[in-house]
Amino acid sequence: MKNHIARALLICAGLLASYPAIAQNTDTALVPLPSLDDFTKGEDGWAVGLGLGVEYETAYEGSDEFGFEIQPAGAVQWRSGDNIFYFAGEAFGWRGRRDDVWLFEALLGFEEGREEGDSDEGYLDGLGSQEEGFEAVFQARRAFSTDWRYWLVGRLVTGGDGNLGLFGIGRRFGDQTDGSGSEINLVAVFHDSEYANKGFGINDAQSAASGLDAISLSGGLRSIGVDYSFRYNVRENWQIYGEALFEYYSSEVQKSPIARSDYEAEVGIGFIYVF
Repeated sequence: MKNHIARALLICAGLLASYPAIAQNTDTALVPLPSLDDFTKGEDGWAVGLGLGVEYETAYEGSDEFGFEIQPAGAVQWRSGDNIFYFAGEAFGWRGRRDDVWLFEALLGFEEGREEGDSDEGYLDGLGSQEEGFEAVFQARRAFSTDWRYWLVGRLVTGGDGNLGLFGIGRRFGDQTDGSGSEINLVAVFHDSEYANKGFGINDAQSAASGLDAISLSGGLRSIGVDYSFRYNVRENWQIYGEALFEYYSSEVQKSPIARSDYEAEVGIGFIYVF
């Protein structure tokens, strides 16, 4: 299965990188990164983009089961100068550019949790369900130049079940200023012990109910990974987008019986209509 997923990621990335842009416009995005939705076309006021996407992804963190999931895409946005406020499905957020090389973002989002039924093979039986909830995300990017060809990124995810931090470096391909093109990020992800045990810890009661060995993880390195995003404008109001993600777990995470795979992978593609 691992070889098939790795091969699929490489093929998908190659196909997306070579896909021809049918109609690129010259509208200026707040920051020209394909991973960020920006439907404002460089103008202040309201902007709306709605669409649909399909993802092929792991069933839950650490799973070796994969499946397809259809998700809504797009956002309702309001731009004022160098700031965009938005509602995107299960998240409210703000994004702001400062000095042309800094991009800050803060959002409040919904965290789905995990259920025993997420594993078709019954690997989560006896572990109970993780409650749904909200989490806050704070992110900063610092470009090396105003064309946003290279940048550093830092992200903090925090909620009622601990904290997760991400640090990485990114590269944009293409010269478009409208947010189309493609980008790649190389990242290292860290978590504290509470966040680590939320996904991969097993207490004594869960061990007795599931038959899995109890384990308690400490904070530290969670994974290293790479993600690829692309976005192309098709005619004036249509966009197609895609993403591919690969995350390789640290040796401590791999010790957990919940981690039936040493990696997590995801590929997705979709379309958005910009009103």
